[in-house]
Amino acid sequence: QCRNPGMYWTCLLCLPLCPEPVLLFANRIDIRQVLPHRSEYTLLLNNLENAIALDFHHGKELVFWSDVTLDRIMRASLNGSNVEEVVSTGLESPGGLAIDWIHNKLYWTDSGTSRIEVANLDGSQRKVLLWQRMEKPRAIALHPMEGKIYWTDWGNMPCIEYANMDGSNRKIIADTHLFWPNGLTIDYASHRMYWVDAKHHVIERSTDSKYICELFPLPGLPHPFAITVFEDSLYWTDWHTKSINSANKFTGKNQEVIRNKLHFPMDIHTLHPQRQPAGGRNRCGSNNGGCSHLCLPSNKTYTCACPTGFKKVDHYNCGLSLDKFLLFARRTDIRRISFDTEDKLDDVIPLADIRNAVALDWDSSERYIYWTDVTTDSINRAKWDGSKQEVVVDTSLESPAGLAIDWLTHKLYWTDAGTDRIEVSNTDGSMRTVLIWENLDRPRDIVVDPIGGLMYWTDWGANPKIERAGMDASNRMVIISTNLTWPNGLAIDYSTERLYWADASIKTIEYGNFDGSGRQVLIGSQLPHPFGLTLHEDRIYWTDWQSKSIQSADKLTGLDRRTLAENLENLMDIHMFHNHRTTVQTPCSVNNGGCSHLCLLAPSPKASSCACPTGINLQADSKTCTHGNADNFLVFARRTDVRMISLDIPYFADVVLEYFHAPAGKVYWSDSTLKKISRANINGTEHEDIISTGLMTTDGLAVDSVGRKIYWTDTGTNRIEVANLNGSMRKVLVWQNLDSPRAIALFHEMGYMYWTDWGEHAKLERSSMDGSDRVVLINNNLGWPNGLAIDKAGSQLLWADAHTERIEASDLNGSNRRTLVSPVQHPYGLTLLGPHMYWTDWQSRSIHRADKDTGANTITVRSNLPGLMDIQAVDRARALGFNKCGRRNGGCSHLCLPRHNVTSCACPTGILLRSDGRSCDNLPETYLLFSNRVSVRRISLDTNDHTDVYVPVPELHNVISLDYDSVERKLYYTDVSLDVIRRVNLDGSNMETVISQGLKTTDGLAVDWVARNMYWTDTGRNTIEVAHLDGTSRKVLVNNSLDEPRAIAVFPSKGFLFWTDWGHIAKIERAYLDGTDRKVLINTDLGWPNGLTLDYDTRR
Repeated sequence: QCRNPGMYWTCLLCLPLCPEPVLLFANRIDIRQVLPHRSEYTLLLNNLENAIALDFHHGKELVFWSDVTLDRIMRASLNGSNVEEVVSTGLESPGGLAIDWIHNKLYWTDSGTSRIEVANLDGSQRKVLLWQRMEKPRAIALHPMEGKIYWTDWGNMPCIEYANMDGSNRKIIADTHLFWPNGLTIDYASHRMYWVDAKHHVIERSTDSKYICELFPLPGLPHPFAITVFEDSLYWTDWHTKSINSANKFTGKNQEVIRNKLHFPMDIHTLHPQRQPAGGRNRCGSNNGGCSHLCLPSNKTYTCACPTGFKKVDHYNCGLSLDKFLLFARRTDIRRISFDTEDKLDDVIPLADIRNAVALDWDSSERYIYWTDVTTDSINRAKWDGSKQEVVVDTSLESPAGLAIDWLTHKLYWTDAGTDRIEVSNTDGSMRTVLIWENLDRPRDIVVDPIGGLMYWTDWGANPKIERAGMDASNRMVIISTNLTWPNGLAIDYSTERLYWADASIKTIEYGNFDGSGRQVLIGSQLPHPFGLTLHEDRIYWTDWQSKSIQSADKLTGLDRRTLAENLENLMDIHMFHNHRTTVQTPCSVNNGGCSHLCLLAPSPKASSCACPTGINLQADSKTCTHGNADNFLVFARRTDVRMISLDIPYFADVVLEYFHAPAGKVYWSDSTLKKISRANINGTEHEDIISTGLMTTDGLAVDSVGRKIYWTDTGTNRIEVANLNGSMRKVLVWQNLDSPRAIALFHEMGYMYWTDWGEHAKLERSSMDGSDRVVLINNNLGWPNGLAIDKAGSQLLWADAHTERIEASDLNGSNRRTLVSPVQHPYGLTLLGPHMYWTDWQSRSIHRADKDTGANTITVRSNLPGLMDIQAVDRARALGFNKCGRRNGGCSHLCLPRHNVTSCACPTGILLRSDGRSCDNLPETYLLFSNRVSVRRISLDTNDHTDVYVPVPELHNVISLDYDSVERKLYYTDVSLDVIRRVNLDGSNMETVISQGLKTTDGLAVDWVARNMYWTDTGRNTIEVAHLDGTSRKVLVNNSLDEPRAIAVFPSKGFLFWTDWGHIAKIERAYLDGTDRKVLINTDLGWPNGLTLDYDTRR
């Protein structure tokens, strides 16, 4: 009899009355649903990479799938919404997936890691359930009512196994006559299990109790992959035929193709409540079985389980954190092996955006782990569990391959094989400074001994060696320099005071005393390519690139070798995280050792010393860093950042602007992508845009710090302009006969500006700083004159030409031309400081220096700097000089600009100087106003340059029509994106919306400046309306026989209103200003009558 009242007996089967079953299948690039009896299918999820395994949770209306290209397990609602990642780390080939719909758990197989894992439905509390004696687990199926898990394994010894869902009581069901056991499904009603074998082209079945295998007489199975069952039918996918097929589950007969010509059908399930019966008992009850973490069903009962690596503290509870674990990097992830449990399984720490992690270290006081990434060129940190991830250092790094934490003073030490430096900073990245920069070739690993105040590093350059120095860089010495080739990992045994190292070329692990004496080979065989090295208690641990394994041995004898993990690609650094590092009082513990900035440990008797951040010098008291900071430095642009190099210190180290400590002073730069000129303090604060309109390609920039002006060239607009340092009072100085103006340089004392032009006829020109007295200095044998600099002391002009590959010089009038440096590859920026000239080079990606008078003694200041652009030298000690305009702005109302021996007053672009020669109006007398959707501009007709000037109107989206009220000097305009009419002063102030409702497409606008009304056309509503200028008393004037009214104009003194209409029958009409006496003026030979204007003088 049928126990369920909603069912009835037929053909010995209890068939559901409703709903209709749906086949849910993965198709690599999408997930689809198909109705088996009608072959209709619908798309559930698309744009997937490589969806393989699949399952669902009917009660929660969720679908889960694995993607073996992204190595992710995902889930979404059954309607295709709310797509989210569930498991995103530590997967290699997750080919099987199964949902426990009773206990709400997710199980999956991974043939890459050879594991079966379990987690909550959101991916939390993940645990490796089965891993031993497993090769390539593939399909997986659950029987939550009985607490059983079933899976196939098609490794070298293919088999089908089962276990309890807590991993216990594991047994083999079948291990003969199997080759590629792919799909697996359970028929809960008949207590049978079905599977497919792709190699043998068969579907087989067994009973739960007796595990008797029966072969189906099913011919025509080229490559079956996945299988599901419902009622009396089996459904399976086939790779070869790219189809979904069905057959009778008892006899194998009645084969039919449900759907073919699919992309690549993978896993398949029957989406129906009977496939996830709701009657099963939840063994964990409503309180998770009293378990602190995972509650897993096990036959008739349940087991409390812990996430991988966490130890069980009692029957129900797990530890809240890991006390001891082996930490190792694997390029694209960072993993740990817990030593709190016996299984020694590795699991991935959930961290974001790891591209190429190499070096590692840790600090147990705050439970942070630190790592370097040589692809993103950064040093990063996060808590031991992956939380609070942040970038610590991400500038001026090239190949940070070694990392060490001073856990006593909380300092971060690192090597960089690209910059050939050893640097230090606080653990948060602040107060960074260069410790060692000379005689380093390819520094690799670094370790520190804060107890002894020493640091050690390996260098595998042309002369491989191991060196040591005080942690303040004092007392540097080579301790090992023979029988080394690729000295990789370093490790300190603090208990025996020994230094251990691995050599990947000689294939040894050796040790010696801290001074290099007592050298012994610890392990000299079966070491294909050791890389990382660490010690803990009586064991030494190392990673090996070639064997792809983590191994350990006795640290004193090298015997008792064990393999902790294998089949791990890209193994890098390794460390043991624990809570028992030795802590002692240091001189830096009290009042920071008396240091104003960095307190660094050192060997006895000094014990510590003070240091300053990069670019800053230590004062004579050896405690305090100078407040004046850098007096001489280079500022250079690198497309994506602005950097500085101090010239006051004995090494060249560039730092990004925001990390540079310097007093008052601003740096200015142009961005040709954002089309802006910006400025900021030298320490990176108070960043602001000073020019953000009317720029195209601002290649040259020069600041007159004496006259407080900024000059720039624009190769897009072919102009040279000037403005106050805040961007105000902008004026076009030169606009004629410019082709591609590039570099610009100023000689304020002489009142001259110089610029290069590398258009069709390259030249070097000079004019007064107000644009007058223009003269061509050099116009022959120039190609791409890029950099330009004025040597005021030597009264000479220097320029760099990327086409002739020369740096040349001449007198200030262009005579006495001579070559200083040749060849140079592709020079761009050029600057002078003291006896030297500095230039950037695109091709060498470097900054170079040479004597400015002779071009001799060329050196590379910094290399490997892609994207180099302009460069400027700053000498803070040099007096600025006398400002000719300094007193009362030279008597000028607006701009005061130097000329040779005199000054001249000037007005912003488009405005004429008054007859007094000193003052300007605020606006031109006559000008055009026009809109280009996102801006409103004016062109003065008073001056000859006809330069468009932006009217600073805020919040413009799509301005179509505008008019001007000359009485109140206000601009009126329509914005068809916002559907508003607004007005604003011409300086951009007092913007207000006068009409905000009932507009659709206001294409025309006209102001009646006499009666104080405004008229507009609305193409969307086919109306002409009128209102007072403040938007009140609004009225529809015309709303019939209008098709698409466009332009509109008023003639107040005659009382006329004119408009165009470019609807089906285009026309131009006229009416009185009240809308009466309407008349068609023209309705022939018109297409799209757009613009309309009136000549009041000639009445046309």
